[in-house]
Amino acid sequence: MKLLIENIEKTFSFPDKTTVPVLKDIHISVEDGDFVMILGESGCGKSTLLNIIAGIDLPTSGNIWVDQKKITRPHPSLSLLFQQPSLLPWLNVTENIAFGCKLRGDIDDLDHRIKYFVDLIGLKGFENNFPHELSMGMACRVSLARALIGHPKVLLLDEPFVSLDTFTRTRMQEELISIWNKEHFTAVFVTHDIDESIIMGNKVVLLGGQPCSVRKMIEIDTPYPRKITDRQLALKRTHIMMQLEKIYKKSRVNHQLSVEEGYDRFIRYKPA
Repeated sequence: MKLLIENIEKTFSFPDKTTVPVLKDIHISVEDGDFVMILGESGCGKSTLLNIIAGIDLPTSGNIWVDQKKITRPHPSLSLLFQQPSLLPWLNVTENIAFGCKLRGDIDDLDHRIKYFVDLIGLKGFENNFPHELSMGMACRVSLARALIGHPKVLLLDEPFVSLDTFTRTRMQEELISIWNKEHFTAVFVTHDIDESIIMGNKVVLLGGQPCSVRKMIEIDTPYPRKITDRQLALKRTHIMMQLEKIYKKSRVNHQLSVEEGYDRFIRYKPA
């Protein structure tokens, strides 16, 4: 399923009538079956963009298109995975996985689908456990199964492995890529981790600036499964780090100029 992020801009307004532009002229074309990594420093607006793609938030201007259909609210063809598992504590693993499907009335062959994803993501034997009985890694697996069981055409992921330890995170990355290869969905994954972006994505979109905009799109055609020690990936990593350094330096200069301009205005116009 093709996803088009068309000239998205987002400005937040506050009660005192001040405004803060967060996103500016974001244009990204995601082809069917792509695994696109949205990479940028913390606080640059990545999660805001993902919420707009998911239909949870509306842009100030611009449009989101999925197979030429405009997205203005949450849609069954898109599934969003958050940073924290957010499981319902009174439901067991099976019930948590099935919850969204039952809410939508999507119950055809549901038991078989639950069994398929429980086996696929390594939860066999834990079907009746409750969230407080699970490790963080297992809770992330449950959230992933819940996101995938409706067979979404586009899976949106907002740093879903950020709270995991290094070893569990690596295993989850490998498992997600394996599932992506089997299920053939389109994925958009937000991260601020360079290594994660080049291990998982076939495209990396660099965001940065104030307001945030697309600064670079980098293709990564190294076959899966990938190792960070691969020479080609090491070269990509160096290239991305250099690009991010340029973005950071330019942002710092612009920020300093805006601070100095504000101070000049304060001195010039303050009451005597």
